[in-house]
Amino acid sequence: MQAYRASLLRFDEAGRPLFDEDGLLVVGPDAAGRQRVIDAGDFRAVSARHAEVPVTRWAGRLIAPGFVDMHIHFPQTDIIGAPSEGLLPWLENYTFPAESRFSDPAHAAEVAEVFLDELMRNGVTTALTFATSHVASVDAFFEASRRRNLRMITGKVLQDRHSPDGVRDQTDQSLIDTENLIRKWHDVERLGYAITPRFAPTSTDRQLQGAGELAARYPDTWIHSHVAENKDEVQWARELFPSARSYLDVYAGFGLMRERAVYAHCIHFDDDDRRLMRETGTATAVSPTSNLFLGSGFFDFEGADRIGYRYGLASDVGGGASFSPFATMLAAYYVGREGQTKPGLSIAPSQLWWRHTAGAAQALGLEGVIGNLQPGCEADFVVIDPQATPLLARKTSLANSLEELLFSMIVLGDDRLIERTVISQAGQA
Repeated sequence: MQAYRASLLRFDEAGRPLFDEDGLLVVGPDAAGRQRVIDAGDFRAVSARHAEVPVTRWAGRLIAPGFVDMHIHFPQTDIIGAPSEGLLPWLENYTFPAESRFSDPAHAAEVAEVFLDELMRNGVTTALTFATSHVASVDAFFEASRRRNLRMITGKVLQDRHSPDGVRDQTDQSLIDTENLIRKWHDVERLGYAITPRFAPTSTDRQLQGAGELAARYPDTWIHSHVAENKDEVQWARELFPSARSYLDVYAGFGLMRERAVYAHCIHFDDDDRRLMRETGTATAVSPTSNLFLGSGFFDFEGADRIGYRYGLASDVGGGASFSPFATMLAAYYVGREGQTKPGLSIAPSQLWWRHTAGAAQALGLEGVIGNLQPGCEADFVVIDPQATPLLARKTSLANSLEELLFSMIVLGDDRLIERTVISQAGQA
């Protein structure tokens, strides 16, 4: 076992922050040799229970759970910040040409390494990520993640219509490939598979039906797609699926809404859509930097909370403009305060942080596994330097409460705050 002494942030079962200014995190191997949290809390109390465990002290630092990114595209790493008039032109002019290159295993492997480096540098220890429609992209991502012992989730994109050559797949083969990849990679060490229709307009009924059948056959896999991101996209879906009550209802009709189903964006919803999310256990990946960058709209935090369905935060790189969880949390705060299209909502800094750690883990069906530093959780964590820049040092020194401290880092922070990212693996912590 090993213990780490610093300020310590974690969350209780209700999502409330637990903070020890002088804390101790004790980690040790489970039966499989993977490092888990053994104990956590106030230094005096915890150290008395583990007097024999060696202690590493990180003075002036904050230990916090590794961040969880609920929706991101690893093949879009190279098109982050590409200018466009909106979602659909952005897909046509940048996304599809970039993704067509991932039929090349060497290119897929190169980008996977760059992508994972960026996640680690920004303190993101788990991500639900899109690959491309190419099997090689999935293999490359999982191989790179496995070497690093990361808990990552991805899947082959399904898109058999309304897509250009180079990314459009063939219906029957796409489903065969998906099942083969599930059998090859799902639940291997810390890896998980996501059945991944790109979005309803780029899949035929047959492909969506097949995806739903796979989701029923493999109920512990994830489902990952997009919905109601952009008004033009919503109108397109309405024309393609006229019998569905709403765009979201398309997925329900094909058996693609359940626990461990995650849909990115969910902006243009009504309360019936929100109730359908709640009743099926489906979660939203809120992607505020992407929604602002592409002009897609504002996620309705008040509506989600009022109806009561699960959601967490996501960067959505490359539509999103930053890998940094601090940029995502700040954008979510701005969207909550927007106040012009709906009533403004001031989201507490600790809640923003929870939505990007333990709350995101809960939405993914991984509560108690990742995203927190309670006993039993896998020991993925970040060591934060609240004095990483001169302005941060000045601002955080003036904080009179945990909320002020967290908000200072959300507003002024970037990757420089992350002094180190620690991954749960055998023989380490």
